[in-house]
Amino acid sequence: MREFIVEADGGSRGNPGPAGYGAAVLDAATGQTLAEHAEYLGVATNNVAEYRGLLAGLRAAHALDPAAAVHVRMDSKLVIEQMSGRWKIKHPDLKPLATAAGRVFPADRVTYEWIPRERNKHADRLANEAMDAGARGEQWSAASAPDTRAGPSAAPAPEPGPATREAGAPPASGDVAGAGAGVPTAGAPPVSGGPADAGAGDRAVRASSASGRPADTGAGADVRAARATATRATVTGGRTASGAGPEGAVATPGWAPADLGAPATFVLLRHGETPLTPQKRFSGSGGTDPSLSGVGREQAGRVAAALARRGTVQAVVSSPLARTRETAGIVAARLGLDVTVEEGLRETDFGAWEGLTFGEVSERYPDDLNAWLASPDAAPTGGGESFATTAVRIAATRDKLVAAHAGRTVLLVTHVTPIKTFVQLALGAPPESLFRMELSAASLSAVAYYADGNASVRLFNDTSHLR
Repeated sequence: MREFIVEADGGSRGNPGPAGYGAAVLDAATGQTLAEHAEYLGVATNNVAEYRGLLAGLRAAHALDPAAAVHVRMDSKLVIEQMSGRWKIKHPDLKPLATAAGRVFPADRVTYEWIPRERNKHADRLANEAMDAGARGEQWSAASAPDTRAGPSAAPAPEPGPATREAGAPPASGDVAGAGAGVPTAGAPPVSGGPADAGAGDRAVRASSASGRPADTGAGADVRAARATATRATVTGGRTASGAGPEGAVATPGWAPADLGAPATFVLLRHGETPLTPQKRFSGSGGTDPSLSGVGREQAGRVAAALARRGTVQAVVSSPLARTRETAGIVAARLGLDVTVEEGLRETDFGAWEGLTFGEVSERYPDDLNAWLASPDAAPTGGGESFATTAVRIAATRDKLVAAHAGRTVLLVTHVTPIKTFVQLALGAPPESLFRMELSAASLSAVAYYADGNASVRLFNDTSHLR
């Protein structure tokens, strides 16, 4: 059985404050460094950063050899004692991270050792590189990290031996050190799919036998419906800053100026199903305000579990309607957070169409429906809210929340039209694009907003990964 040593560390400049982690995987027999991983987390505590470093190191080791035995060395007494089972884990922010770390390898194949800080310089250096990169508005990468090693250890790691790459097989690819099962960090969910991660940007990895995936970013200019306040987004189309394609590429922050700091990242969650959802009835802010169905509550629970595995959502904000507040309450309870209600996140008011199917509206109000489909300025029958009006409201709400949550990852629990509008504005897409988006119940998307008005968008509209 192959044996790895995982050295991990994390830190926060403020506790809570700007935080990052570092992790290295070493071959226990040779001492060779096989993988290094670091990430800027935005605002977090020391302990959260330390646990994130542990999780990243374990996942990197698992990517190299899932059958290996692992010896973890950290200078965090708290993490070592808690993961060894000698201390209880009481803080709600740490429980999901510890649970996720405990699931990477079978418990009988992982041992833990506390070491003094001076013996954990490798991981400490990586964590500080990540925080330094975050201060520059970047994410850590092998290319951008300063090489502070001296002597022979500064040389590039040699090719992995047969135990890592057998019979000339190509190196493994993919994100080797994600923070949880399929959700995102710093605002951007992983390329491979899954719920949105919460953190300060795409993770970057440098390893001798595993490679990261590049960031997908949104594109466009100001949107017509809210031209004065719309967010601009820059496109790299899945390329790294050097133009390399996704195969074996390392994520880089080339689409964001270096001095902007961490973005405000909104993880956008549509509420779970209500009794009206499977019937495809108009259900806005002017109707009966239905609660979740049993299916909807189950969906909310699955989202809560997925986000808890990430452990990076720092605040929960909900629309005032019953279905969103109930969804938000289920998720927030799992994350150990409170729910703040924001009036601007409410669904569009569909006027006289509330509770009707599309077919019923077509039969009763054909002219009004045709006008609504033809122009974002047209409102539903009976004093409803047009999409243009909704866009202005969402743009104002976005600006308010971005200012309040700079550098943080926030879960916004809202509805179909607001989420589509967030995405439309970020992409600079025309208003009619709202009719071309499908948004499943309890699905997740994410938009990261930078200080210069640029935004990057990730869309995840499949809830099957939460089952």
